[in-house]
Amino acid sequence: MFTSINPATGETVGTYHELDADGIEMALARAEAAFRAWRDSPLEKRTELLGRIADAWEANKRHLAETATKEMGKTLASAVAEVEKCIAGFRHYAKNGPGYLEPATVRTAGGGHAVARWLPMGPVLAVMPWNFPYWQVVRFLAPTIMAGNVGLLKHASNVQGCAALIQQMMSAAGAPDGLFQNLPIKSDKVSAIIADRRVVAVTLTGSEGAGAQVAQAAGRALKKVVLELGGSDPLIVMPSADIDLAAKTAVTARVQNAGQSCICAKRMIVHAEVYDAFLDRFEAGMKAVKIGDPMEGDTGMGPLSSAAQRDAVLEQVARARAEGATLRFGAEKLAREGAWMTPGVLTDMDPESDVAKEEIFGPVAAVYKVKDIDAAIALANDVPYGLGSSAWTNDDAEIERFARDIQSGMTAINSLLASTPEAPFGGVKLSGHGRELGPWGMHEFMNLKAVMFGKDVKAGD
Repeated sequence: MFTSINPATGETVGTYHELDADGIEMALARAEAAFRAWRDSPLEKRTELLGRIADAWEANKRHLAETATKEMGKTLASAVAEVEKCIAGFRHYAKNGPGYLEPATVRTAGGGHAVARWLPMGPVLAVMPWNFPYWQVVRFLAPTIMAGNVGLLKHASNVQGCAALIQQMMSAAGAPDGLFQNLPIKSDKVSAIIADRRVVAVTLTGSEGAGAQVAQAAGRALKKVVLELGGSDPLIVMPSADIDLAAKTAVTARVQNAGQSCICAKRMIVHAEVYDAFLDRFEAGMKAVKIGDPMEGDTGMGPLSSAAQRDAVLEQVARARAEGATLRFGAEKLAREGAWMTPGVLTDMDPESDVAKEEIFGPVAAVYKVKDIDAAIALANDVPYGLGSSAWTNDDAEIERFARDIQSGMTAINSLLASTPEAPFGGVKLSGHGRELGPWGMHEFMNLKAVMFGKDVKAGD
């Protein structure tokens, strides 16, 4: 049994039954049968279905958003924005998917040629987290449908209502039976599903611990795996930057989704020349964030996803202070029902301390002062993660250095880093491997098959 708890009130939102062994077997059999039919479906049929799915999400936008807010605490405004991004994702693959599947022809030695074709592989298992309960799934689901594959979802235990709604949207759009199935199961069932012959690959977004377990299971079964794991993203500010905009964006990065986003900046690395100016503006912005009912339109930050997540962040702050960091303000537990805390800012963090190497998955920022661009890049890279990053500068040479030398899968220049359906998404180091979105995400779980043609031989040659 799964129970969803509203982190804003502590009240039970809903309960959901766990799928038993017979149910899992039936789901796998349906997935196999669905793939046999869907793999040969015309591209027009796939694009039409993606369009209908987008329409279903559009028609149910408010209900989808409210469910996410109730289950994991994000503000209603940000939940609506997440649903809108999902709609854009479905429409992106409906429009661009056929082009991503175009075969390519190359000449071969001896006068022949080869045609490289993208072919579907089969059922793909997705293990997804709670922080973006819809978008994380759509990043895998939309390209899966377009590719001719089928999807299986193991969602986080605290957002089973969101998972059920995703299944409902597929049914409302007229998706074939078994094309997508929500599996309400616990983590201990995942390895056996990965090992099943009918599942061809697995994708996971989550912690590095969960990623390691899934990767081990996939490795034993010799199956493809894509991992999008944690991040401790740097936001670097140089003297030529727009300091006001950089500080404002840094505040957004730390408090959106209550700081529970893998790719939003967590470490502010600021050149000494503008450190004081940035810190003043950043602190003022963090203090001004309105904490309140996530259903209200003017709320800037709601609760964290659970009391356990909130307490984990507070424990990290306590350890940082014990290791010499200064808590400038905030990072306090609020005396009310639910998983509430205030935003906070840490300075004087020892880069070699244990907490400095960790991801703080909550609304607390660490601010560092550096003397030059070399020190900024070195500090940015001095963590085991490499998911996203951002750099604030109007110097072309510095932009090139940041683009080339920061060890991350993504770097935003003078903007908030955000995923988009058109661009590749993913990281390096302990942040995972493989990519989602764009043609790259769709191709991860496809067979790139070479069809070889020899030189035509004429009679008498």
